[in-house]
Amino acid sequence: MTTSALVGYARTSTTDQKAGLEAQLRDLELAGCTKVFREEISSVATNRPQLAAVLEWVREGDTLVVTKLDRLARSVADLVSITAALKAKGAGLRILAMNLDTATPTGKLMLNLLGSIAEFERELMLERQREGIAKAKADGKYAGRQPTARAKATDVLRMRAEGMSVSDMVAALGISRASIFRILADHETAPSS
Repeated sequence: MTTSALVGYARTSTTDQKAGLEAQLRDLELAGCTKVFREEISSVATNRPQLAAVLEWVREGDTLVVTKLDRLARSVADLVSITAALKAKGAGLRILAMNLDTATPTGKLMLNLLGSIAEFERELMLERQREGIAKAKADGKYAGRQPTARAKATDVLRMRAEGMSVSDMVAALGISRASIFRILADHETAPSS
């Protein structure tokens, strides 16, 4: 017979947030987590290896513990996906800052409501951002992000003329292969490979 475990997951967006990560680790230990997965990666990253590892590791009866909802999920869809993966394995979810536990009906309801509110807030923030950018553009105060790869077009064309390979250009200029091919195509000297 296996015993259930409290499994922690701690995440910070950058390596500069050491204090935040340490606080999460401390809180997870105090909550009784016997195993903790941790990573320093943005929540918007498509690949969060330690989150995937913890979802693979949990077993039936285990509970995944996080300090805050935003340390775990980036959207309602993401939250639904994570909770579905946990449910399929027979595992629960506990969020310490909210005193929320999906082992209870109230916890399940609250999790769905909070996830919806978080997504709504994000959509409002993005809408305000778009409006601000539109106003700044109308006022002539917004130029947008400057294209970094196209600024290196002269270097790409010169290196190509010198016979340098695309891989060597990527390494030398720090831009993607796709950007190099786009620049070459724009100047109709695209390589065949």
